[in-house]
Amino acid sequence: MTAYAVTNPATGETTATYDTFSDAQIDEAIGRADAAASVWAATSVDERAKVIRRIAELHRERRDELAAIIVKEMGKPIAAAVGEVDFAADIVEYYADNIGQITGDTPLTIAGDGSAVVRRVPLGPLLGIMPWNFPAYQVARFAGPNLAIGNTIILKHASQCPESSALLEAIYRDAGLPDGGYVNVYASNEQAADIIADTRVHGVSVTGSERAGAAVAEVAGRNLKKVALELGGSDPFLVFSADDLDAVVQAAVDARLDNNGQSCNGAKRFIIVDDLYEEFTEKFVAALAAVRAEDPTQEDTVLGPLSSLAAAERLQEQIDRAVAQGATLLTGGTRDGAFFAPTVLADVTADMDLYREELFGPAAVVYRAADEDAAVAVANGTPFGLGSYVFTTDAEQAQRVADRIEAGMVYVNLVLADSPELPFGGVKRSGTSRELGLLAADEFVNKKLIRTA
Repeated sequence: MTAYAVTNPATGETTATYDTFSDAQIDEAIGRADAAASVWAATSVDERAKVIRRIAELHRERRDELAAIIVKEMGKPIAAAVGEVDFAADIVEYYADNIGQITGDTPLTIAGDGSAVVRRVPLGPLLGIMPWNFPAYQVARFAGPNLAIGNTIILKHASQCPESSALLEAIYRDAGLPDGGYVNVYASNEQAADIIADTRVHGVSVTGSERAGAAVAEVAGRNLKKVALELGGSDPFLVFSADDLDAVVQAAVDARLDNNGQSCNGAKRFIIVDDLYEEFTEKFVAALAAVRAEDPTQEDTVLGPLSSLAAAERLQEQIDRAVAQGATLLTGGTRDGAFFAPTVLADVTADMDLYREELFGPAAVVYRAADEDAAVAVANGTPFGLGSYVFTTDAEQAQRVADRIEAGMVYVNLVLADSPELPFGGVKRSGTSRELGLLAADEFVNKKLIRTA
């Protein structure tokens, strides 16, 4: 059965198809990951670090090949695709650099004589279900910390990313992992459920939509497996004051158009205090309207197509429905195939669907807020709680608002500042776990107590 295909969203052309694995191939893949688990767990920390560092090096050595595939599979501008591969390498390298801290014992202060430590022990094979929007970065932030811990990886990528997933498997294999240390599978959703249920698999991580996360969590719960969820976001961008409003507007544009507007933690709702609203909105609309969706293979392209025609049609339906319900279209709202014009909506109210939805594409909503309390109320008035952005010249206000926002991450006076050492994750319907940073290595590990007399 053919389910995995490379369909270039810029042209609509399907250039390659791949058959879904048979059940026998899936079983063989699980068996390899299971056999490799004891080998990899017994490998010294220093040797593990060497292999993981080599994975980072191979990302850089094969950067151009992997980036070109990413552009073809999901339409990311080539400069951004190269940047993604470099960031994936930095993430993997971070875990090689910090493997001693990740795997080391934690001494405990105890009552009485003797000693006690918490020792971090790998669980074994893990399933990663990864999305299309960051084909290399998403894999790195799952595989990097878990390979450092000593777990092995079974990776089910999105069905539109068969070639990047195959190249990534080659990178991890060629770096020196034991056979089965990292296994790519072209699995159907039903087969993914079977993998989760398999007793040889000890946990599952999914990055994707709410629907996908709920489906995976249901299967994992039924089988008493640990699950990590990184889901959607509708991140607020709050502006209270500015010494340089033009710089804030540019930050807003950058935060909205990153990855063609298809970042879970991209700013999507722009909440502006009353005295800055008119000026900000005028500048913001003009700046977005000046951007053209163009050929993603060109080095100077800022905005490429959405990941697929279906994605563009979904965004179009959301915007059309919002306008029908009373929202005002300030710019954009049109598409050419999978290419979508930068779009800004205003006058979205709490009784409209869009007030609680995520816009996955180059579309933004601007809100006018009377004061800080009103801005925070709009920011928190969503089922999501992934990231957020606060712009203010008042340091006390920045910390006060950061405390009040219901989100896993708050960035003050900056955007696009993700880094390997900074934990990534959300609350509410945005997920249950943390990736990146040292916290990522605590998701799938046996924190074993060893008490000695």
